[in-house]
Amino acid sequence: MIEVRCAGPDDGDVLGEIHAASWEAAYAPFFAPDFAARGVRSRRTRWHARITEGTGTILLAALDGRPLALSVSLPSPTRPGLAEIPTFYGHPDGWGSGIATVLMTETLCRLHDDGFTRVHLWTLRDTPRSRRFYTRSGFTESGAERTYDFGDGNALDQVEYERAC
Repeated sequence: MIEVRCAGPDDGDVLGEIHAASWEAAYAPFFAPDFAARGVRSRRTRWHARITEGTGTILLAALDGRPLALSVSLPSPTRPGLAEIPTFYGHPDGWGSGIATVLMTETLCRLHDDGFTRVHLWTLRDTPRSRRFYTRSGFTESGAERTYDFGDGNALDQVEYERAC
C-alpha cells in the first residue's frame, strides 16, 4: 500500500536518507569520489532546515509504511504563473514499485488544487532513468536547456520538462 502525506517537522532524517540514497545512485557517478561523498552527507542533513523554512510543499510517500520518495513543489521562481518541482527523489529500494508514479500524481493534483495549470522541472541530460520517468508521467521537453554546477566547478547539462497539472 502506498500512502502520500505532507512532510512534518519530525521527517528531516527520513527525507535526508531518501535524498542521499537517490542522489548517490543517480548523480554521484558524475563527480569525483570525495565530492560525491560530501554531497551524500550534505543531503542527509539539510532537510530539517528545509522543513523549518516552509518553502513549498514537501510530500513524502511510503510503501507499506516505509518512506521511499519525496517531492517539493512551489510557484516557479523563473516562470511566472507556473509551478515548479525542484526536487523529486525516490530511494533506490523503491525503484520499480510504483511509488514514484503515485507521488507524482499526488504532487500534480495538489498543484492543480492550488490553482496551477502548468508545471515545469529540470533534470540532468545524462540521467535516462529520470527522463524516462518524467516522460511516462506526461512531461515533455520544453526545449530549454541550462547548465548547473553542484559546487565542484563541473557544470552539468540539464533539460527542462513541462506539462499541465
